[in-house]
Amino acid sequence: MTDLEQSRASGTEHSAVLPVAAIIAAVIFWGVSFVGMRIVLASLSPMSAMWCRLTAALIVLLPFYRQLIPRNYQKGDWKLLLPMVLFQPCLYFLLETNALLLTTSTQAGVISASVPVLTAIGAWFFMREQVNTLTIFGLLLSITGVAVLTISQGGGGSASNPVAGNIMEFGAMVCAAANFLMVKKLCGRYNPWTLTAMQVVAGVIFFIPGFFQILNNGKSIWTPKLIIILVFLGIFVSLGAFGLYNWGISRLNASRASAFINLVPVTAIITGWLILGEALTGIQLAASAGIILGVMLGQRSCKQSDRRTQKI
Repeated sequence: MTDLEQSRASGTEHSAVLPVAAIIAAVIFWGVSFVGMRIVLASLSPMSAMWCRLTAALIVLLPFYRQLIPRNYQKGDWKLLLPMVLFQPCLYFLLETNALLLTTSTQAGVISASVPVLTAIGAWFFMREQVNTLTIFGLLLSITGVAVLTISQGGGGSASNPVAGNIMEFGAMVCAAANFLMVKKLCGRYNPWTLTAMQVVAGVIFFIPGFFQILNNGKSIWTPKLIIILVFLGIFVSLGAFGLYNWGISRLNASRASAFINLVPVTAIITGWLILGEALTGIQLAASAGIILGVMLGQRSCKQSDRRTQKI
């Protein structure tokens, strides 16, 4: 490799550091959110919980509305923008919040590892992104880890209907994968934070029945703990995590960015164990290590592909 090629490869790797860091931060917030939502759902309905979360995010965005106004709209963009906000946050959170009423935060976090596979297939089919052998092996290793985690994690007393809950959680992951592909395509013209703001506004409107459910609830449910968790979920998860991920995916290919979603179950397991007392066994730790290894292999494969592209 010549000095020029080495310089280009180094520049490519350096330029990916911040997007990767942003995506990892988003993944950590998502993993923690499973535990937070299970606590919130003990006091609020799914619709009410999501309306409160997204309203908190909207309040933070309001001072910046001038910078977030979409300025590069082109005729026909609504065909992508409308399903983008419909898939996420609307259908995604509708399915996920109801799933968390029926299954454990650990199992829900585990199922989220299906997103990279769904996104990689969609990126290959619709966007012609290349998926090489090492990437496929990394995904398979992660899937194996997910399978082991799922088998080793029983329904438990805190999961009233894990089968139905897991099916709804998988439906939420299909919505997430579709959303990621649309965001990737739209980021060519739209600021990622503008797309995030669109998602927040759409979510506040979609979940507004939750506001009326709160008004009709005569019980006094507002404790400092509940308010703090809702503010955290709204600002750091509904706004921060999705904004960081949208920004990161605008600078990486969809397959590489989605691979980090496999770290969500690892975060969910650790936080579920620390905060909710959910089971954490040696088998689950080994499976989590396999998931992390699979992510690392996928990232190494993407770096090698980037270097070959630079040489060409």
